[in-house]
Amino acid sequence: MIREDGNRILVEGAMNLSTATSLLDQGNQLIAGSGANKLFDLSAVTEVDSSGLAVVFGWMRAAKSGAQSLKLTNPPQGLLSMADVYGVSDLLPLA
Repeated sequence: MIREDGNRILVEGAMNLSTATSLLDQGNQLIAGSGANKLFDLSAVTEVDSSGLAVVFGWMRAAKSGAQSLKLTNPPQGLLSMADVYGVSDLLPLA
């Protein structure tokens, strides 16, 4: 689930294969709905798999296409570990 709080987007629950499409769509709608830059707060993410990493990169593409910036705060350790394993840690827009 995603909810907006000003320029902060709070992501709650699992970021996995079963939630990826919904999270991607919800995040992209929030990115498109405002010209402001967005901060995605992942502190309430309870589970993450490689689909979660794909969702983050999808949000980054949406923000870039709208000439916005996107930052991540409080990423779960699992997301950071996967990014490291896949060699994409430097690409994550950490706040």
